[in-house]
Amino acid sequence: MSQNIYDDPAFFDGYAQLPRSQFGLDGAPEWASIHAMLPELLGKSVIDLGCGYGWFCRYARQAGAADVFGIDLSEKMLARARELTDDPGIRYQRADLEQLTLPEQTFDLAYSSLALHYLPDLTPFLETIHQALKPGGWLVFTTEHPIYTCATNQEWVIDAEGQRSWRVNNYQNEGPRVSNWLADGVIKYHRTLGTTLNALMSVGFELRHVEEWGPSAEQIAAVPDLAEEAERPMMVLIAAQR
Repeated sequence: MSQNIYDDPAFFDGYAQLPRSQFGLDGAPEWASIHAMLPELLGKSVIDLGCGYGWFCRYARQAGAADVFGIDLSEKMLARARELTDDPGIRYQRADLEQLTLPEQTFDLAYSSLALHYLPDLTPFLETIHQALKPGGWLVFTTEHPIYTCATNQEWVIDAEGQRSWRVNNYQNEGPRVSNWLADGVIKYHRTLGTTLNALMSVGFELRHVEEWGPSAEQIAAVPDLAEEAERPMMVLIAAQR
């Protein structure tokens, strides 16, 4: 079973303070780029993989999706999602993405935000999603960028001149990384960008868009703390189609 870090009280309480937790999709600076990658949702069947508070589930319904299925490993996340949702067209269920089973050719869109870096092996998960999508269905997801995850110590290095740099050693050394973000002992999995893209293609997906996301000048002007995200990509956004 995957590590259920979101049910750790310290992690959950810390996560609740993030802008993306407090303001939903509007609090996620990458949302505009993700939105541009999404297919038409009117009348579609959608699954949100690692749905968290259910922000995307509710958005999909507002965009016209006929039904939305949100799954997450965290009971705390699902409880919060249910508190925020009053819509019979959305259902939530606890499930482990690492052991996921889904009915064939059921969904038009599979969506996932910052969840897949918790999986030790992408290929079985992608096989499950591919067969669960209808022909022509879409997978749109974000995951932590391998430049961000590769170092064993994920932090800025400051030299004698005050220049900040991000370590990219161990890039080719795929596998688990342990960080102390919001709580101690958070396990994520580093894989190269090539590994992720090749895994998608190997199970039958066709790549439609890949974006190594960074904030715009306008976003940095509005939220100066985003400036560091322009120095190295923290996440990658990917759209693929069955």
